[in-house]
Amino acid sequence: MTTEPFDAVQVITAKRDGRALSDAQIDWVLDAYTRGAVAEEQMAALAMAVFLNGMTPGELARWTAAMIATGERLDFSGLGKPTADKHSTGGIGDKITLPLGPLVASYGVAVPQLSGRGLGYTGGTLDKLESIPGWSGALSNDQMRRQLAEVGAVVAQAGAGLAPADRKLYSLRDVTGTVDSIPLISSSIMSKKIAEGTSALVLDVKCGTGAFMREPERAKQLAETMVGLGAAHGVKTAALITDMSTPLGLTVGNALEVRESVEVLAGGGPADVVELTLALAAEMLRLAGVDADPAANLANGKAMDCWRKMVAAQGGDPDADLGWARESQDVPATADGVLTRLDALGVGVAAWRLGAGRARKEDPVQARAGIVLHAKPGDHVRAGQPLMTLHTDTAELFARALEALEGAWEIGAEEPQRQLILDRVPEQL
Repeated sequence: MTTEPFDAVQVITAKRDGRALSDAQIDWVLDAYTRGAVAEEQMAALAMAVFLNGMTPGELARWTAAMIATGERLDFSGLGKPTADKHSTGGIGDKITLPLGPLVASYGVAVPQLSGRGLGYTGGTLDKLESIPGWSGALSNDQMRRQLAEVGAVVAQAGAGLAPADRKLYSLRDVTGTVDSIPLISSSIMSKKIAEGTSALVLDVKCGTGAFMREPERAKQLAETMVGLGAAHGVKTAALITDMSTPLGLTVGNALEVRESVEVLAGGGPADVVELTLALAAEMLRLAGVDADPAANLANGKAMDCWRKMVAAQGGDPDADLGWARESQDVPATADGVLTRLDALGVGVAAWRLGAGRARKEDPVQARAGIVLHAKPGDHVRAGQPLMTLHTDTAELFARALEALEGAWEIGAEEPQRQLILDRVPEQL
């Protein structure tokens, strides 16, 4: 029987009493938790102590490093080109990864995107891409490296080897009321992104009703914390804080969002999706050391060429007909006027209830379920005109989706002002 160098209760009580944990304590507790030497109830107590008392910047940097050290760290330095990635904290209609990766890759930057599936009303990039017939995100590290060398962009399922401590801790936080902790959120996100091996990272921190962070001040605090963690681990990191009070684009749902992303790559698409794609691309290119205007390769078709190669390289058919759900139902405007509010959360929950999302990790999703918006805040509408169309393969789901949309929009007289990009947190030099 091996003797552990620390006692879990001592580590818990130190943080409970507001003391900073030593590097050795942090290294041990995360390694021991991953090995099973620290029990779930003990880590739950430590997570609550961190939730209540926070961490110093030094503690947080070490905590993140210790989470990374529980698994593998990918290395793409041998590609011969810069690497850059983007992470979004999640929103409604947030399909930006799909046009963004190929766009940045079209400038000679390798874009390794390790993504996940959606849970609840927040959509997952893998779910969206899996609506393309034949496409698979299950790639080995060697396959990812080869695709980055040949195509420039890849979207793959994050393997179990990246920050396994985070996987355990993430599930634990979900059931112990410790999710909403900036140290635990930032270390969770950044441990995986740093382990992914990118040299530059741009964060899209959402703020508003459809975002994890509702208040701008909390969103900025999270962004600044993550930018600092990136700098502490040698990854050039910057962040945009963006509005998620209204859904992004005109579609919410997997195949629907893929279709809209292709429109953006073809030089069209909704103005807000284009604006955010270009803003994030500009940040990624700048951090990667590339001086270019990303709008050029949207206009000349180079981004679309890269998208088609990326989809085909992962077994997908870029020309496939994504189809439509079997059932649809319009939701009409109730008055004449200007749409002044369209609540992202209400639309997101409705799409989830239509089958576009899942309540548990093992649940299936309907590839074609979701919502097409016919108006956004600022648009003039007439009574009876469809505000949106609901899509699902299961007509019985319409009733609960409509419940989620009750009170989710307002029609008035004055046009609202929406600012999509609320703030920017530059990299730490």
